[in-house]
Amino acid sequence: MAYRVNNIGLWLDEPEELLGQRAAEKLGVTRADLASVRVVRAVLDARKKGSPRYIYTLEVELAPGRAPKRLPPDVGETAPAPEPPQRVKEPERMPLIIGTGPAGLFAALGLLERGVRTILIERGREVVARRKDVAKLMRDGSLDPESNMNFGEGGAGAYTDGKLSTRINHPMVRKVIETFARCGAPDHILIEGKPHIGSDLLPGAVAKLRDELIAGGCQVLFEHKVEDVLYRDGRVSGVRLTDGRTLESDRVVLAPGNSARELYERFAADGRVVIEPKPFALGFRAEHPQGLINSIQYGSAAKNPRLPPADYKLAENLDVDGEVRGIYSFCMCPGGIVVPTPTQDGLQCTNGMSNSRRNAKYANAGIVVTVSVQDFEREGFTGPLAGLEFQRHWESKAYELGGGKFYAPAQTIPDYLAGRVKKDPGGTSYRPGLAHTDLNTLFPERLTQSLKQALKAFDRKMRGFVSDEGKLIGIESRTSSPVRITRGEDMQSVSMRGLYPAGEGCGYAGGIVSSAIDGLRVAEQIASELA
Repeated sequence: MAYRVNNIGLWLDEPEELLGQRAAEKLGVTRADLASVRVVRAVLDARKKGSPRYIYTLEVELAPGRAPKRLPPDVGETAPAPEPPQRVKEPERMPLIIGTGPAGLFAALGLLERGVRTILIERGREVVARRKDVAKLMRDGSLDPESNMNFGEGGAGAYTDGKLSTRINHPMVRKVIETFARCGAPDHILIEGKPHIGSDLLPGAVAKLRDELIAGGCQVLFEHKVEDVLYRDGRVSGVRLTDGRTLESDRVVLAPGNSARELYERFAADGRVVIEPKPFALGFRAEHPQGLINSIQYGSAAKNPRLPPADYKLAENLDVDGEVRGIYSFCMCPGGIVVPTPTQDGLQCTNGMSNSRRNAKYANAGIVVTVSVQDFEREGFTGPLAGLEFQRHWESKAYELGGGKFYAPAQTIPDYLAGRVKKDPGGTSYRPGLAHTDLNTLFPERLTQSLKQALKAFDRKMRGFVSDEGKLIGIESRTSSPVRITRGEDMQSVSMRGLYPAGEGCGYAGGIVSSAIDGLRVAEQIASELA
């Protein structure tokens, strides 16, 4: 029998050879009774400053004829391997998938595993070619509106960090991580508590996944932009491309990412696809020296070579002028850089990324506050695109404040809290560069006060977070989609049969893994209909 043994701890100075012995002790057997020991998960526990340790989950197999004397609550029998997916009959017309981000790629993968080939349509370039466009934007602020940090194969996640950690508990999480590992991502993501591929390695894994889809009979059309979704008698009938061509299909997966504004504007204008405003969050990127974050989080153990660059996760729910708002850290990047993520000239926004080694000088994270439909209305934005217009408004203000060419407005955290422009923000990882200015002129006062109160609370949790070494860089505004394409329990648009909104852009996910899972769920729905 094989067992899953949880909560095996090792201090940093203890060898991994002790894992088998401690698992045997928990099972009430000897080390010799264990035929095999395999690490399936390792999580760093740094809650005790100066004394961090790793907590392991193991899969152990007992020798023939041996059985555990006891099964503690944190030990259980391993689950059997899942059955392979059943193949279904292909439809007459291949389903179309708009977008090759995680939702689109995994929708295609899920359908291919069921015997259904698809056509994927991507407005940007293939993932490796995107690297040149991303580099040009960072070098001199030259933006290609069709190939950038957001548009192109792999979606926004391909060049913004490659984190595979997720807050959702879903059986498909493992499938997503195993797929990336099979496609060339480092094997360590299979056991990490917070798996991370890195923006230097993720593009290669994405390209290999695409090659796998093509080998199975799928088609991928790069640099083909969808202008409109076509319909007939209340059901989708295909798509029209900007070059005038049409592709026919009665099943279209809509997974264009959260920056596909032209498509959402098309839906809102003609009313055929029900779209609604969705709350999201906005704020700034906080950047600190990585050494400072290590010292805050690890204490006296900060320089231990077995420890990775420290991260953090911060959150507060604060009552500001009678309204309770959530303020939290978002997409924390240890040993990373802050990057420009605009898709349109004149609009400034940022995100963070880190390579696989996470060895850059700085750490960064979004520090964002939730905004609601009521916030949109207060600024004069109403209708289905209210959130999008609210988002665009502040991105435009940030661009003006930065002085153009995607220079980012920036300020030290103490100066922001004090409402002054005194100390230069200093060194940064952000390219094209920073514009020293007062970030208090951005955002409505109620949001500014929420962010300020939260920063003070964060400093109480992480002493030194508010210091001249920390700066805020504007702005973080594309945390999630500001719209939602309404769908029913059958994963289809409530107003257009055969249209399957999926992923982060349509309002149903937030990150690489959750978007991929949503794509797999859509694939399962389509396969069940074909079956």
